[in-house]
Amino acid sequence: MNPQLTLSPEVAGVRLRRADRARQMADVLRRQVMNGLLDEGVLPSEPALANDFGVSRNTVREALELLRREGLIERIPGVGTVAAQPKYLHGIDQLQGLAETLPGPVRNEVRVAGLVEAPAAVAHRLGLTPGEPVTHLERRRFADDVPLSLDLTYLPADVGQPLLDQDLAGRDVFGLLEELTGRSLGTAEIVLEAVAADRHSAAILEVPAGAPLLMLERLTRLDGGRPVDLEFVRFRGDRITMRGTVRRTPEEEINP
Repeated sequence: MNPQLTLSPEVAGVRLRRADRARQMADVLRRQVMNGLLDEGVLPSEPALANDFGVSRNTVREALELLRREGLIERIPGVGTVAAQPKYLHGIDQLQGLAETLPGPVRNEVRVAGLVEAPAAVAHRLGLTPGEPVTHLERRRFADDVPLSLDLTYLPADVGQPLLDQDLAGRDVFGLLEELTGRSLGTAEIVLEAVAADRHSAAILEVPAGAPLLMLERLTRLDGGRPVDLEFVRFRGDRITMRGTVRRTPEEEINP
């Protein structure tokens, strides 16, 4: 393994603390672990890591402890430090449902499905009048039978109500929307931030209260621009990684 980074104890004349070097080292190793770039899933020995990164054995131990607390590695006697169960990679550079972006099967547990009066904030985002009926869905989603996310979805009643007769346990909403409307989905506005698991979400996702979650807020529009799907998705931080490819648009494309 070659992380292609040497961590010097001095940067721009400022001596780094051991904790700083451990954090920097963990950031490099995290990507190696999550991308499956380890030889048979086993990290090099502590002396090898210390030599590779130019740090002390104590710094190596601190870096590994950071990764262990994240659930990314574990120590197996007689084997060494190995990658734990890998995280799922969720693409965010294309508008896709969870089942479309993950490599394995996704199972949905439908917890709530019905019509409710739209709260003002929801109505505003969907271009509706407050109090209009909207279809409200709440699903717990599993990958390899592990709870992965808790999805809260609002849709205008005319496009959402037909979904209630569909296979919401086995299908992504995105695919069903395109089939039922006869239109393609166009764009989505997304906001991604870290939140702590409240007691209710923690129980549903089977994590400790206060555990880190990734909250994805997404407003999806049909190709004509109409907003049809407002989602608030809580992902388990220990089981998912958001990944995408972006580019810097040339100025002439922005202002032709």
